[in-house]
Amino acid sequence: MSACDFHTPAEVLVLQHLFEDGPGYLGQWLDAQGIRWHLRCAEAGEDYPAAVRGYRGLAVLGGAWSANDERPTLRQAEALIREADALGIPVIGHCLGGQLMARALGGRVERLPQPEVGWWPMAHNGSAAARAWFGDDAAPTVFQWHQDSFVALPPGAEVLASSPTCAHQAFALGPHLAMQFHIEITPAKIAAWLEHPGEAYPVHVLLHRDSVQDPAGMHAATRVHQAGSEALAARIYASWRARWPAA
Repeated sequence: MSACDFHTPAEVLVLQHLFEDGPGYLGQWLDAQGIRWHLRCAEAGEDYPAAVRGYRGLAVLGGAWSANDERPTLRQAEALIREADALGIPVIGHCLGGQLMARALGGRVERLPQPEVGWWPMAHNGSAAARAWFGDDAAPTVFQWHQDSFVALPPGAEVLASSPTCAHQAFALGPHLAMQFHIEITPAKIAAWLEHPGEAYPVHVLLHRDSVQDPAGMHAATRVHQAGSEALAARIYASWRARWPAA
């Protein structure tokens, strides 16, 4: 991946919260499309830009933090999301990024009754917006790693997809898309997360076998579902790009 130096103009701003949750396939897709992009990582001590004016798209990545944590960089990300909305710059959010979009635009994020970790099918509702973002496959299998979710949507938002564990897997609001799942996932990211999964993960594997995959099951499912995930990601990112304002 080759994010541009900040002295070079770019079309897209990518906000990264933690080292462990980088752009993944999103960066690969941006590079393949010849799109210039800037990356700022909060954990690396990199300040987020003061404004998003001048960009055509904003992407917000995931991370192990809760969107409700009192961290200055999370509130800064929300401010940039609100500015992008006011300027008509399409925002796409991945997991924590989607939760920050919900908070920033008037929704609510809470802890779910049980976590959702691994490769699980979601069901989109077949609406015109859902088909525009996700295509005609009504039950794609996507990668999840979360315990919180946006439980109340922002005013005017449309829920697009759900799963048995998480009623709100994605919502659209104007040109924006917030996802609870990790469509940017790569095998390298999964391997890194399983090397250091956190103290809660082994307990969740034992307590929630219907929504949390063990490492062997996750690796096996990655071999089956990664190609389909990347194809869906390419569609989603192309739909996001189609909504960018003219250069």
